[in-house]
This record gives sequence, C-alpha cells and structure tokens, in this order.
Amino acid sequence: MKLFLSLALGYAAFLTSQSLVLAVPAPVSSTHSKKTLAQTVRFSPPQPPPSPPPGGRTRGGARRTPLCLEVKPQLTALVPSTESPPTVTNVWGWTTKTNPTLWFYMPYTKDSAYPTEFVLQDQQSNPIYQQAIALPSQPGVISISLPTNAPKMDVNKQYRWFLTVYCDQQKQSPPIYVEGVIQRVNINPKVTQQLQTATPLQQSAIYAQNGIWHDALTTLAQLRQKDPQDKALKTAWRDLLTSIGLDDIVAKPILPEKSE
Repeated sequence: MKLFLSLALGYAAFLTSQSLVLAVPAPVSSTHSKKTLAQTVRFSPPQPPPSPPPGGRTRGGARRTPLCLEVKPQLTALVPSTESPPTVTNVWGWTTKTNPTLWFYMPYTKDSAYPTEFVLQDQQSNPIYQQAIALPSQPGVISISLPTNAPKMDVNKQYRWFLTVYCDQQKQSPPIYVEGVIQRVNINPKVTQQLQTATPLQQSAIYAQNGIWHDALTTLAQLRQKDPQDKALKTAWRDLLTSIGLDDIVAKPILPEKSE
C-alpha cells in the first residue's frame, strides 16, 4: 500500500462537488431500430471536477519496468481522460451506483503469474477496498465490480482507484498501473423516468448523453457479453470507445467476469 499512498501524496484532498442537475436528452423514439439506437451511444463529457485536478493515467507503460513483457495495447483503463494545462492528464468518470463496475483492457494472462491488485481510496487517500485480481486466460477487457460488502460510495464524493500489475513475485521492481477518479452523482428525476421505460441499449445511450460514463459502459458491455455477435451492439461499443479515443480496444474481446 505504500506505493498507492505515495502515488496519491501529490494530490490534495478532493473537493466535494456541488449537487448535479443533469440535462435531459431528447426522448428516444420507440420506433427507432436497434441499429439506429446503437449509433446514438456517444459520450457527452461533463465539466471536469474542481481544483485540484484528479490526475491519473489511462495507459500502463513498461518503459521503467524491464521485467514486464512488452505488449500492445498496454494495460488500459476504459475511462475518459482530459488534459489540463500544462501537462496534467485527468482520468475520471461519473456513476450513479453505490457499488459500481469498472472496466480495463488486461494484456497479461495468468501464465505470466504477475501479482495484480485493485485498490479504492477515499478522499483522504485511505484505502477502503483492496482486492487481488486473478489474471484471465487470454488478453481482453475485464470488469472489476465493487462487491455488496464493500463500503458504499457516497453521492458527490470522489474516490481514487488503482489497478496495479507487478512484474515480479516479490514486488520489488516498479509496477505497471493505471489510476483515476470515480464520483457518484444523482441524476435528474426526468432522466430517471426515461431510464425506467427504456430498453437496456437505450439506457446506455441515455447514460452516455448525460455524462454517466461508468453506467453507460457497464450496461453496454453486459449486453455484448450476452450477445457478442450482435452487429448493432458492436457498432454501439465502437462508437462509445472511439468517442474517448480508445480505438485500439474496440476489437478486443470482453471476457467473462470470472475467467478461468
């Protein structure tokens, strides 16, 4: 945990955001075909959180970790990122869930035997959830869900997460990691009403249009896990990932939650 705490020392305690009132997207017509709906699943980024910036990184490179296998694409967090002057990258996203799911492209497999860990910290950099992650049998997109017995995320508070891969069993060499911030928000009652009457694909589009990244991605990823060959869902997945610059992840398989 020293690594995670030291990584977070550069950031001041996060500021609690004001209550959010999200825009209501144009109603989605029930007469639209699935293909048309899929083309509407594009992310509309919200305003960045207040200063200090969240920082973070979406890609885990191996330039300083010669023990790690060179891979492309690299370890990647499926999370939007923005740039703040002069050179700060901000990796962050919204959710409406108390126990959300996060998604990552994992290029390393269980054959590498790299110790891998997910950590969630509160605004004071205190670890509130920590879990060893079993590597999959093949490279692909994996999900990490906060279990029901984990601390529930509070509305309008920011939480920092880390996914770290150690390239030696002793954890002596610098690891590969991705890092970002997740914030739980409330949504406009009108949007909630829309969600209640929408299909799952429509729900993903509504979440994306309102800047709720993690819910939009999780809804769509779970649809694709059930029907990976559906062309409309493939189009929606492509549009959503390319809208945040993750073109190289689009064709990667979405793996089952528990890989053997």
